[in-house]
Amino acid sequence: MAWLDVAGDEIVLRLSLLERLGGFVRGDGRIPLTAIRDVRAVDDPWRELRGLRSPGTNWPRKVAIGTWRFPGGKDYVALRGRGPGIVLELQGFEFSRVLVSAREPQEVAAEIEEALRV
Repeated sequence: MAWLDVAGDEIVLRLSLLERLGGFVRGDGRIPLTAIRDVRAVDDPWRELRGLRSPGTNWPRKVAIGTWRFPGGKDYVALRGRGPGIVLELQGFEFSRVLVSAREPQEVAAEIEEALRV
């Protein structure tokens, strides 16, 4: 499962090998804290999906990994299973949002919010 780490002045999106393959990406993603407009925990991150997968992997309600394009932008998605997740709203970055499954989304969101205040 993908996870988000606060590392200095950025968030690192850590992906497993299978997630990298399924999402057609190399390495971990890095998001500067200055690009984060909002962070929120959600009970059902699948409801946040918008647009069409391109490129990536999608098996509805099971796995969604990769880029979702919509009119005016694109989101990066790393969802697995039916559990809760995190939504990062971004500005001035390659993606408009990042959606990630998370076992403890409130704690992850609080950690990111704390890093944003520093």
